[in-house]
Amino acid sequence: MTEQRAILSIMLASAFIAGVPPPTLAQDYPNRAIRLIVPFPPGGPTDVIARIVANSTSPVLGQTIVVENRPGGAAGTVGTRVVVSADPDGYTLLVSIAGSLTIAPTLFKLEYDPLKDLAPIAIVEQSPEILTVNPAMPNSLAEFIAHARNNPGKVNLSSPGIGTLPHLLGALLQIVSNIKLNHVPYRGAAPAITDLLAGQVQVMFNNPSVVAEHLESGKLRALGVSSDTRFAQLPNIPTFIEQGYSRLSATEWLGLLAPAGTPEQIIQKLNSAVNRAMQMPNAQMSLGKLSVETKAVTPQEFKTFMEAETQKWSQVITDADMKPK
Repeated sequence: MTEQRAILSIMLASAFIAGVPPPTLAQDYPNRAIRLIVPFPPGGPTDVIARIVANSTSPVLGQTIVVENRPGGAAGTVGTRVVVSADPDGYTLLVSIAGSLTIAPTLFKLEYDPLKDLAPIAIVEQSPEILTVNPAMPNSLAEFIAHARNNPGKVNLSSPGIGTLPHLLGALLQIVSNIKLNHVPYRGAAPAITDLLAGQVQVMFNNPSVVAEHLESGKLRALGVSSDTRFAQLPNIPTFIEQGYSRLSATEWLGLLAPAGTPEQIIQKLNSAVNRAMQMPNAQMSLGKLSVETKAVTPQEFKTFMEAETQKWSQVITDADMKPK
C-alpha cells in the first residue's frame, strides 16, 4: 500500500469515527471520471467487454468511464498491479478474467493476492468453455478419450496461454479421463485457433464466441460444453455432466473489482450500477453477439465465488503437479 493510499484510508476511517461523512461516500460518488484498467491488449475479448461495461455504466453513474489498457506480465499482472496500488477511492477499477484472479495466484509467484488486495464488485458476464477438435479427430468425447489413451502424448492440446482457464481445463480433462496430451500454449486465442483449424494441434477448450462460426461451417467439431446445462445458443452440444465428467463443469467469467479498502458504499453503488447497466437492451444485444450471459450478484456473492474458484483450481494445479512459476 502506498503512503498516499494509507493516508486516504486513515482519513476515511477518522471521518467515520467522527461521524462526518467523507467526501467519497456514495452520495458524492462519482464526481469525476473513472479509470477502468484492462490488463490485456486492445481488441481482445476482455477489452471488448470492458468497453461495453464502460459505455453502458457511464450513463447510469453520470460520469465518464475511461478504458485504459495495461497489458504485460503473466496473467495480466502489470495492469492488476496498477489497481492494487491505486488509492481506494473508486476512481481506479479493474476488469479481469477467471485465470488472472483465481488461477494465477497459485500458478505464479505474484506480488499481490487478489482475494486480499482487491475488492470484488460485480460479475459482468460468464460463458462456458467448449471442447473443440479438428475434424480429423474422433466424433465423440468417449471416442476421443479412447484415441488419446492409445496415443499417449501424441495428441496436441492448445491453449491461449499458461494459467488461462482453457489451460487448466485441459489439465483437468487429462486427470479425470486418465489420458496424456501434449500441451502447446499460445499467446492468445487467435493463433491457437489458426493452428487448430490447420491441424497443427488437435484439441482445445474455447469460448463459444471464438468457435461458433467454425462449428457451424464444420471446420471444427465440439465434443462437450462445460456448463451445467446445455448452452442455449449451441443446444446440440452435450454437457460434460451428461457424459459422466461432472468435474469439468466450469465457466469463464469477467469481473469488476476495486482496490481493497474501497468504502463499502462505493462498492455497493458500483454493483448496483453495473448490474442495472448490463440488463439494458443495448448491453444485452452486444453481449449476446459475443455468446456470453450476464450474471447479477452481490459483492459478497462474488467474493465467495472467487474463494471457491481459487480453491478449485488450486486443487487442479496440485493434482496436475504443476509447479509455481
